Amino acid sequence: MSRVGFIGLGNMGGPMAANLVRAGYHVTGFDVVQAGMDAHKAVGGNVASTAAKTIVGAEIVFTMLPAGKHVREVYLGDGGLLAACKDAAPLFVDCSTIDVETARAVAGEAADMLDAPVSGGVGGATAGTLTFMVGGSEDGFRRASPFFAAMGKNIVHAGEAGAGQAAKICNNMLLGISMIGVAEAFVLAERLELDFEKLFRISAASSGQCWSLTTYCPVPGPVPGSPANRDYAPGFATALMLKDLTLAQQAADAVNAATPLGAHAMRLYEAMAEAGLEGKDFSYVFRWLADRGRGGIG
Repeated sequence: MSRVGFIGLGNMGGPMAANLVRAGYHVTGFDVVQAGMDAHKAVGGNVASTAAKTIVGAEIVFTMLPAGKHVREVYLGDGGLLAACKDAAPLFVDCSTIDVETARAVAGEAADMLDAPVSGGVGGATAGTLTFMVGGSEDGFRRASPFFAAMGKNIVHAGEAGAGQAAKICNNMLLGISMIGVAEAFVLAERLELDFEKLFRISAASSGQCWSLTTYCPVPGPVPGSPANRDYAPGFATALMLKDLTLAQQAADAVNAATPLGAHAMRLYEAMAEAGLEGKDFSYVFRWLADRGRGGIG
């Protein structure tokens, strides 16, 4: 039985680690929040008293952390994972969504490391249907693939170190922009007294078709599984979308890429967060826009 370390047992990491346990792996987890540790034990996992102790005997170690500063600290800080490797180091896989610069810097210090951010939200993490966007060596990708398969169904090797993060922020910038477009269409439909279900049926079969419409429709009714039917309880919170759009704009600034719609999307989600809506699903942008008139958006 392969031994796996997993650091970060929160909303995403917890279900991911649980799927590794269900696949038959011996998974030792760690989290700074006790509730995450308790949940991991409840599904049959083991826990460690420190992050560094998860690597003992591990073939592969996953991290799922909030931001780049946490990734640097866990890997490069005093008593961090890389310092704890004495002889044979495990393959490290960071599934956090962070800046490309940090991903490349940490990978440059490791013997073998992949950046592998995910798409699919908490629902995908729980169902084991995540998309993994992977940067790093071909050999590392080959070694990690069976573990990815236990947690996801679409696994793409995007290129060398940092390529996974680059793919993630490009994808989520596109998602943020497209969700605003879909939301605006329904806002206008509402003001024009056009039935939501009729617009959905027309657009889903026409040129307006996209994931934000047909899988994650931001209005109640047309897609029963969308957060709009659960008072916008987050599958992917506004705060997380703002984080990803901010990372995309930081990257765009660094390489002088023109992304005006991405920049505007970031400002809209920033305004939502400032209004206290950071915990709502990002598709709540429909309701937020609908509550405003034409002159109510800066």
